[in-house]
Amino acid sequence: MLNVSGETVCRLVELAQAFQARDTVAMPEDAGNPIDDAAGAEALTEPAGGEEDGSVAEFRTIIEDLEPDQQTEVVALMWLGRGDFQEDEWEEALRLARDEWTPDTADFLLGHPLLSEYLVEGLAVFGVQCDL
Repeated sequence: MLNVSGETVCRLVELAQAFQARDTVAMPEDAGNPIDDAAGAEALTEPAGGEEDGSVAEFRTIIEDLEPDQQTEVVALMWLGRGDFQEDEWEEALRLARDEWTPDTADFLLGHPLLSEYLVEGLAVFGVQCDL
C-alpha cells in the first residue's frame, strides 16, 4: 500500500514528461557507460534555454510539499520501475530510500532522464495506471 497517492505520482509523471520533452541531456566527457557505471547512471539534465520552466518548478513544489516518507516512496517507485528492485523487495527499496533521504529529493529525481517511464512502471507494480 502506498502512502503517496497515485494521482500525485501521475501528476509528477506528466510534469516529468513535459520537461523531459524539452530538456537536453549532458553527460560528463569522462563518464563511462551510464548503464554499466553506477556513478554515471545519473545524467544531468538542463532545461532548454538554461532556465527552469514551469513544469520543473511545479515538480519541485509537489515533491517539497510531500512528507519525507512520501518522498522516499516516490524514489522507491522510481527504483522499482527502473528494475533495481523487484516487487517482493519493496520494503528493502523503501528502507534504502529512507536511509538515503535528503531535502534534495526533487533534484535527485530530476537527474534521471527516464524518470517518467520509471514512475509509470513502478506504479504498475501496484496496479495503478496514469491516464496520460
